[in-house]
Amino acid sequence: MNTRPASSPAEHNSLVVNGAAVEAQLRELLQKRILILDGATGTMIQQYKLTEAQYRGERFADFHRDIKGNNELLVLTQPAIMTEIHEQYLAAGADILETNTFGATTVAQADYEMEHLVDEMNREAARLCKQACMKYSTPEKPRFAAGALGPTPKTASISPDVNDPGARNITFDQLVETYYQQTKGLVEGGVDLLLVETIFDTLNAKAALFAIDQYFEDSGNKLPIMISGTVTDASGRVLSGQTVEAFWNSVRHAKPITIGLNCALGASLMRPYVAELSKICDVPICVYPNAGLPNPMSDTGFDETPEITSSLVKEFAQAGFLNVAGGCCGTTPDHIAAIAKALENHKPRVVPTVEPKCRLSGLEPLNIDDSSLFINVGERTNVTGSKAFARMILNEQYDEALSVARQQVENGAQIVDVNMDEAMLDSKAAMVKFLNLMASEPDISRVPVMIDSSKWEVIEAGLKCVQGKAVVNSISMKEGVDEFKRQAKLCKRYGAAVIVMAFDEKGQADTYARKTEICERAYNILVNEVGFPAEDIIFDPNIFAIATGIEEHDNYGNDFIEATGWIKKNLPHAKISGGVSNVSFSFRGNEPAREAIHTVFLYHAIKNGMTMGIVNAGMMGVYDDLEPELKARVEDIVLNRQPKLAENDPDFGKTATERMIEFAGTLKAGGKKLEENLEWRNQPVQKRLAHALVHGITNFIVEDTEECRAEIAANGGRPINVIEGPLMDGMNVVGDLFGAGKMFLPQVVKSARVMKQAVAHLIPYIEEEKKQLVAAGGDAKAKGKILIATVKGDVHDIGKNIVTVVLQCNNFEVENMGVMVPAEQILAKAKEINADIIGLSGLITPSLEEMAYVASEMQRDPYFRDRGIPLLIGGATTSRVHTAVKIAPHYEGPTVYVSDASRSVGVASNLLSDESADTFKSDLKTEYERVREQHANKKAQPLISIEAARANKQKIDWAAYTPPKPKFIGKRYFKNYDLADIAQYIDWTPFFQTWDLHGGYPRVLQDDVVGEAARKVFEDGQAMLKKCIEGRWLQANAAIAFYPANTVDDDHIEVYADESRSQVLFTYSPLRQQGEKREGIPNKSLADFIAPKGAGEDYIGMFAVTAGLGVEKKEAQFQAEHDDYSSIMFKAIADRLAEAFAECLHHRVRKDLWGYVADEALSNEELIAEKYQGIRPAPGYPACPEHTIKRNMFEVMQCEEIGMTLTESLAMNPAASVSGFYFANPESDYFNVGTVGQDQFKALLEYSGRSEEDLKRALSTNLT
Repeated sequence: MNTRPASSPAEHNSLVVNGAAVEAQLRELLQKRILILDGATGTMIQQYKLTEAQYRGERFADFHRDIKGNNELLVLTQPAIMTEIHEQYLAAGADILETNTFGATTVAQADYEMEHLVDEMNREAARLCKQACMKYSTPEKPRFAAGALGPTPKTASISPDVNDPGARNITFDQLVETYYQQTKGLVEGGVDLLLVETIFDTLNAKAALFAIDQYFEDSGNKLPIMISGTVTDASGRVLSGQTVEAFWNSVRHAKPITIGLNCALGASLMRPYVAELSKICDVPICVYPNAGLPNPMSDTGFDETPEITSSLVKEFAQAGFLNVAGGCCGTTPDHIAAIAKALENHKPRVVPTVEPKCRLSGLEPLNIDDSSLFINVGERTNVTGSKAFARMILNEQYDEALSVARQQVENGAQIVDVNMDEAMLDSKAAMVKFLNLMASEPDISRVPVMIDSSKWEVIEAGLKCVQGKAVVNSISMKEGVDEFKRQAKLCKRYGAAVIVMAFDEKGQADTYARKTEICERAYNILVNEVGFPAEDIIFDPNIFAIATGIEEHDNYGNDFIEATGWIKKNLPHAKISGGVSNVSFSFRGNEPAREAIHTVFLYHAIKNGMTMGIVNAGMMGVYDDLEPELKARVEDIVLNRQPKLAENDPDFGKTATERMIEFAGTLKAGGKKLEENLEWRNQPVQKRLAHALVHGITNFIVEDTEECRAEIAANGGRPINVIEGPLMDGMNVVGDLFGAGKMFLPQVVKSARVMKQAVAHLIPYIEEEKKQLVAAGGDAKAKGKILIATVKGDVHDIGKNIVTVVLQCNNFEVENMGVMVPAEQILAKAKEINADIIGLSGLITPSLEEMAYVASEMQRDPYFRDRGIPLLIGGATTSRVHTAVKIAPHYEGPTVYVSDASRSVGVASNLLSDESADTFKSDLKTEYERVREQHANKKAQPLISIEAARANKQKIDWAAYTPPKPKFIGKRYFKNYDLADIAQYIDWTPFFQTWDLHGGYPRVLQDDVVGEAARKVFEDGQAMLKKCIEGRWLQANAAIAFYPANTVDDDHIEVYADESRSQVLFTYSPLRQQGEKREGIPNKSLADFIAPKGAGEDYIGMFAVTAGLGVEKKEAQFQAEHDDYSSIMFKAIADRLAEAFAECLHHRVRKDLWGYVADEALSNEELIAEKYQGIRPAPGYPACPEHTIKRNMFEVMQCEEIGMTLTESLAMNPAASVSGFYFANPESDYFNVGTVGQDQFKALLEYSGRSEEDLKRALSTNLT
C-alpha cells in the first residue's frame, strides 16, 4: 500500500508542462485524425469490488467514518489499481487519459470529511496519469494526461429548497476557490491539459473556467482546456435548463480546444445535440457517451456492448461530427478499443469558420450580427427608471417584481435590463436576490440578462449569479484607462459582453466628434490591449433629450444617429445601444408625442446601424403609420432640420422645437380624428374584393361579389370563377401574411367571415349549374378535405373552430362535425365525404381516452388502415409525448400532434403534398419512436408508500383552529345573475390566448408584435360583451352548497346532510401526493384541509356556475350569417363570463355567504392572482384531477335546476361552465397531485368499491 505523502513543491514545479507547446501539438494531431479519449474510471473501479478496508488502506485504517465509494481516495490508497486501469485504456488506444479527480474538490470531499486531502489527491492523480502516459507515448502516438474537473455535488444556479427559489447551497466564489485549488494541484502534478466535464449547471462550469483562467494568469502558463456538458433528457437541455447552443454561448469565451457532450445519454439519444454542436462550434468536437442506458443486470451497469457503442460512434464520424471520441459511464477498455478500431480510417471533422456574432444566452441563445433585426431590451426592471418596480424591491415584494420581468419578456423584450441602484437599497444584495429568483423562472430566464449598475461591485455580484452570457451595462474610461482595462478583463473572464459608455476622463460625449473619438479609443484598447472580442463590444454613444429649448441640445438626436453610422462603418463587429426613452424626456406626460419621437428616432438610428435599445415596447409605434404632419414635425426635431415655410405661414420664423411643442399640445388634447379612407372603393372590383378580404371589411362584400359575378358571366365565365379567382387570390394573401407573422388570428377570422359571406351569395348561382360544375370537378379546387370533430363526451370547440377557419383560409375544404361526436359517426362521415385527413379535438382528460379509441377503430377498419389516412390530434390536454405514447401506437397510419392553429396548415400541407408527404411521415415516425423510447427510459419520480405519504401529510393544529360555520347549510340557487356585476371580475388574459395573442393583459395591448391586433380584438370583445349584457343574450345561473364535513381514515372526506352528521351524502376521496419530498415539505391531499372526525366540526362548500345559457341560439344566428368571427368571439366572451362568475361567487362566499373573511378588500388583479384565503379546486385540475366526483356534486346541488348537466365523459354542458369545491382553511392552497403509486390505487379501490377498470380509467393520468 502506498502511504507516500504529497511531493514537495519543488518536485512538482519540474512536472509542469509548457501549455503552449502542448496546445500546438494537440491542434496538429486534431487536424490529422480523430483522437481517442479513455472510458469510465468508476465502471472499472467497480469491477475490483473493493471493500471498505481496501478503500482505507493502511493510511486511513482508523479514519473516523466510512469512506467506501470515495473513488478519488484510491490514488492515495490503491495507486497500483489506478495505474492498472490507466494502462488498460492506453493499451486500448486512448490518446487522452483522464485523471481520477472527478470529485477531488473540497466541495465533493466534504461528504467524506476529507477536504484537507484535496491538494494531495490532485497532485498524486496527475502524477499517476502522466506516468502512465509517458510509459505508452511514442513519437507517432503521443499520449496526453487530462486533469478532470467534475461539476461538484452542489449547484450555483438551482435552489436546494423548493420553498425558497432564491436560495443557493453554494456561491460562485466558493466554487472558484475550490476549482482554483484543484487546478493548481493538477497542473503542478504534471497534466498536459484540463477537462471541465459532465457540466449540468453552466454557472458551476463558468466558476471552474474563471478559476482556471485566474490560475493561468497567476502562473504565467496556459494549458489547453476541454469542456464537456451533459444533456440530461430529451428536452435537449442541461439540468440547469440551458439548450445546447445557449450552453456553448456561455462557455465559448474560455476558447477551449474542444467542446462536447458526455454522460446522461447513450450515443443514439445524444446524436441530435452532437449534430447541433458540430454545426455551430468553431472548435473541435469531443463526444464520450455512456454505454447506452442503465441496466442493473449488466456487468457494467449499462446496456451496450463494445460493438453497439462503437457502431453508433462510428456513425457520428461518418456524419462528420467528431474530432475526439471516448466513453463515459458503463464503458470499458473493450469499448474504447472497439471505438478506436471503428474510427481509425475516418477523417476528423473539419472545423468550420463561423462568422463573428455577439452570442448571448439565457436558457436559450440570442445571436446578434449585422443582419439581425433591432434587439429590444426591457427597461422596466430598473429601480431608477420605474417607481413601481423600485417600490416593489424596497418593500421586498419580489413576486410582484418578477411579474414585471415576466411582462417585459411577454411583451417582446429579448434582453432584460436589471438595475438596483437605489440609495435606500443594499444594491448588491438586491441584485443577487433578484437574479437568483429570476433563474428559477424559465419564462423569464430564457432571455439574456443585462446587469445594469454604476457600481462595479454590484455588476460583479450579478455576474456571479448568471449561468448565461450576460451583458454588462456598463464600463467606461471615466475613472481612467487602468480601471477600464481591469473591469474589461474581468468581464471577459466572466464571459460577458459589455456596453461601453462614451464617457472618458473629460466627461460624457455630447457631440458627434466626442462620441466617435471616445468610442474609437475604447475600441482600440479593448481589442488590441485587452484581447476583448470585438463582437462583444456594444457602444452607447449617449442619447440625450432633444427639443429642450436650449439651442446646444438641438443636434443631440442627429449626433447620436450620425455617430452610430460612423461606429458601424469604422469599428468592425461592434454593436450600438442606447436608452431610447431619454430622447423624448422633454415631453414627459405626453405619451402620443413621446411615442412618435421614439418611433422616428429609432427608424433613423436603426437605419444607420443601431443594434439594440433599452426601450418600453409599449411606447413605440409604426413609422409608416404616423400621421404625416406629426411625422414631419418630429423628424424636424430628431434630425435638427429647420422647416422651410412660406412667409405667410403662421409658423414662419418658429424653430422646429417651438412648432413641435405647439403641435404636441393638440396630441395631448386628443389630436385629430381621421376620416375613414374609402379610396380603395375606386379600384377595379377584383382589387376591391382582395382588399375587403385582407382587411376583414364586410360592408360592401355582397354588392362587390355580385358585380364580379356579373362581370365574369358577361365574359362567358362561371360563378365558381369568382371563388377560384379574386376570392382565393385574396385569401392566399391572407394566408401568406398570417404565415409571415404580419397578420394575426383575429384578423384571419374576420377575413374568413368576408369569404363566407361572398361564397354564400354565390351558392344559389352555383346550384343552378350544379350538373355542369360536377362534371367540371365541382367546387373550387381545394388542397384536400379535412374532417374535424370534438370527440364524444366533450363540448369544447373554440380552438377547433379556429383551426377550421385557418384551414379554410388556406384553401382546405373542412367539414366541422361539432362537439360530442361518437367515433362511429366520425368514421362514417369520413367515408361519406372521402376525407383526406381526420382531426380530433378535446379539452378534458377523458377525451384523451376517446381519441385513443378513435385511433384503434381506424386501425381495425381496413378503409382507414390501408389508405393510411392521417389522424391529427389537438386540444389543451394533449401533447406531443401523449400523442406519441398513448395514441399513435393504436394506429399504423400517421398520427400527428398539432399544438395550435397556426401549425395546422403546415402539417396538413405536408401530409397531402406529393413532394413532401413521404419524407414528413418518415421523419414523424422516427421522431415518435424516439419520443416513446425516451419516455420509456425516463427516470420515474421516486414515490414513497401511501403510508409514508399519509404520515407526512400537511400538519394543521386543529386544537388552535376553529373552522368557520357557513351562514346556511344546504344549497342555494342564483338565477339570471346580473352580467354587468359578473363582468367586473373578468380575467382578460385567457381571452387573448384564445386568439393566439400571447401576453398578459393589459400588457398585450402594447406589445410591439401583436399589440395592434390585440387592441382590435379587445375592442371587438368589449363590444360583444356590451351586446351580451344589454341584449341579454346570455343567462348566468349558479348553484352553491355548504355542508358539514370531516375527514376520516386520513384521505377521505365525508360530506353530511346536516349538523347531526349522521347521514353521509357522499364520500370524496381526493388523491394524495406520493412524490418524494424534501424534509419539511408535506405530501398533500385536499383531505388535509378538512378537520378529522373528532377534531372539530368542519364544513365544505361546492359550486356550479354557467354563463352559457343562450349560446346555442345566438351561435346558430351567427352561423346562418356566415360570421365565424362573431361566433368565436361570442363563445370566448361566454367562457370569460363563466370564469368571472366563479370568481364573483367565491368573493361573495368569503365575505358573506360563508363569511370567513368578511373584511376582505382585494382588487380584481389580486383576485386573479389568488391572494385570498381559501381555495376553489375544480375536478380535472392538478389538486383534484379526477372528474367522477362531479356526479356527486351535481346530484347534491341538483344542477339541472340551473340548466347544467354532465355528458357521459363528465364534461359540463353548457361548455361555458365551471364547478368545484370551496375550502375555507387558511392553510389550504393549490398543488399538483402528480403520479400516485399502485398502493394508493389499491387502497382506494378497496375503500370505494368501484370496479378496477372504472377506477383505472378515472385515474389514468396519475397512475404509474
